[in-house]
Amino acid sequence: MPLYEYRCADCGAEFEELAGADETPACPSCHSTHTRRLMSACSHQGCCAPRGNYSPSSLGGGGGCAGCSGGHCATCH
Repeated sequence: MPLYEYRCADCGAEFEELAGADETPACPSCHSTHTRRLMSACSHQGCCAPRGNYSPSSLGGGGGCAGCSGGHCATCH
C-alpha cells in the first residue's frame, strides 16, 4: 500500500497513512473521518539533478554524477 498525506477538516492536523486508494483514514488527533488526501511532492533519490531536472547522463550508472565515484558528492541533492 502507498503512503499518503492527509489533512483533517475538523482539527487541521496533517498526517501520513498507509492506505488503499479507496480508503479514508481517521485523524489520529481527533479521530474524525473528515480527512482529505493532500497532493504530495515527489522525491527522487538521484544525484546532481536539482529541482527535478533529471537526465540519464546526470544519474550515471553507479548512482553518482560525473564528478563522483558513484557515491554522494557536495553537489548532490
